[in-house]
Amino acid sequence: MDKYYLTSRGSFEQFLVSRLTESTIYAPFRRLNVLDYERVNEENVKNIALHEPLPATPLKTFFLPIRKNVTLDVNGSLPAIILGVPACDLAALDLLDAVYLDPAFPDDLYRKQREQTILIGTDCHSHLKHCHCTIYNINPFPERNCDLVLSGYQSDVFIRILSDKGQKLLKDMCSRIPVQEATAGDLETVKLKRMAVRDDITRQNQGLPDLKHTSTLLKQSEYWLWKKYASTCVGCGACAAICPTCTCFLLLDRPEFEKVRQLDTCQYPDFQRVAAGEDPLSPLTVRFRNRYLCKYVWRPERYKVSACTGCGRCIDACPGNISKNELLTELNTGEVKISQHA
Repeated sequence: MDKYYLTSRGSFEQFLVSRLTESTIYAPFRRLNVLDYERVNEENVKNIALHEPLPATPLKTFFLPIRKNVTLDVNGSLPAIILGVPACDLAALDLLDAVYLDPAFPDDLYRKQREQTILIGTDCHSHLKHCHCTIYNINPFPERNCDLVLSGYQSDVFIRILSDKGQKLLKDMCSRIPVQEATAGDLETVKLKRMAVRDDITRQNQGLPDLKHTSTLLKQSEYWLWKKYASTCVGCGACAAICPTCTCFLLLDRPEFEKVRQLDTCQYPDFQRVAAGEDPLSPLTVRFRNRYLCKYVWRPERYKVSACTGCGRCIDACPGNISKNELLTELNTGEVKISQHA
């Protein structure tokens, strides 16, 4: 059995307050029925929303904001603690780290921010309508890419260490609040809740193909499918902005030799426009299809990791009411139809 530690919710909140002078702490809060990250302070610490899906802002935004001056140095800023990160966002770091920490072309700013940030993942105790992480072999509880995992039930907080940074933070925690080692009996409720949520997500997505089959189906797909689903797309790029793995960007030159990195997306017109006005992605339907091929075919082939973690944010954010899950389910259940159009 993995080793877990146990403290009370009140003691954990006390620890967070005691760290405010040493770290900038972010956690999810619910405001007007929207769950999103806010900075923790002494007044709001008791309102942290643990174990609720899904923060509106993906984790990537802390490391790769929509717009950032990349000539500024992050040295000197307080280390950050990001609390309440769901497993789907943590899984996205598989791809982000592969891209931005590539030994051949490392991004030093991204690396420094990752090194200075402590990630605390939390179990999901429920799921939303469009959650489908389990279809892509991601459980609704963190198993990697974070430093500590919290599994809280009622007044208890269970803590699991996943990294050296997590070990160091727990040691500091033990010096400030009461912490004890959890027993197998203590953890039984944790295990039962995890399995129940995982099974519920799998049941609600029975028609969705897994990653490997999705890649195969997309390679076989015909124009009629993309024309149908792109008919309400407005090319706004909301799906890319809210996606935990989409990170295409422009590097803009500014006065005084400043460089600004700004989010870009293949859904924008002129994304691939080159000299003389040539643009292979000019038709909206082609741009729409390109994003799916990038996430399910090209990036997995290049980096050997998933470019979709099943968070469902792109569905929630789309003003055209386009459901990626509906598209892939139709593709999965309509293989005979595909062959008829081939």
